[in-house]
Amino acid sequence: MVDDIDRQVVNALLRDGRASARDVAAETGVAATTVSRRMDQLVDSGVIEEYTARVDYEALGYDVTAVFQLSVDGSGLKTVTERLRDLDNMVAVYEVTGSHDIVAVGKFRDTGEMNAHIKELLTDPDIRTASTSVVLNTVREHEQFPVDDTGE
Repeated sequence: MVDDIDRQVVNALLRDGRASARDVAAETGVAATTVSRRMDQLVDSGVIEEYTARVDYEALGYDVTAVFQLSVDGSGLKTVTERLRDLDNMVAVYEVTGSHDIVAVGKFRDTGEMNAHIKELLTDPDIRTASTSVVLNTVREHEQFPVDDTGE
């Protein structure tokens, strides 16, 4: 179970994922040895999944973001989601409720690269329909939020 100290550690790491246990201890007022132990426990329990760099794909030339909404034959759902998950350009793949079965988000260098992926999707026998929206302006993306105290 996550307690207030764990939440403080998580929130400090959300502000700076490269912070050391000593840095987190200074920010939270919790002893460095406790912070270090808690960080290890949060990783072991899966609360902290990984420490990773955040990349601005647009700065690297990926100027097109597309949102794909797919309707899939029931028996093909697992296969399609696995294929999408394994495509490097897909940054998010969700199974959803509603009029579509899958929503996926991809990043592409240009519309030609995006169109090639769309054509692959349209020729997939498990996909009944595909709808694509091109993102005009990214307002907020891949943001995380501080963990609230649940009043335990």
